[in-house]
Amino acid sequence: MGDRAKSGVPGWGHFTHDADIGVCGRGMTAAQAFEQAALALTAIVTDVDVTPSIRVEVTCAQPDLELLFVDWIDAIIYEMAVRKMLFGRFKLRIDNSTLHGELWGEPVSRKRHAPACEPKGATLTGLSVAQQADGVWMARCVIDV
Repeated sequence: MGDRAKSGVPGWGHFTHDADIGVCGRGMTAAQAFEQAALALTAIVTDVDVTPSIRVEVTCAQPDLELLFVDWIDAIIYEMAVRKMLFGRFKLRIDNSTLHGELWGEPVSRKRHAPACEPKGATLTGLSVAQQADGVWMARCVIDV
């Protein structure tokens, strides 16, 4: 897994999967791992830092953490598509089976961001949300691009 924070927590990364790409986030909590995976999602589209000037709220509800993670990633992809925005800062909290998230970003600029691809959705392929033996949470799945 290649990533920006190879040894640290929190961190994010990508992994290859056929024609698609996987995202992975690490954190000291499941919520922090979800936030880091969201950064990995943005890094699929652009390698430019996104200015967090506009705030968008999202809410997701699912009976388990894995499905909640897929909904979180899909909610970000949806907001990217309908608002024509990219997001570079994320904050969320998980209350039982409900996620309350905040996304901060800016409108897409083809010149500045040079979008590489458009993510279509999170898949159940490679889906995993778990706390590892060292206490670090890992959240990952494959993104259809």
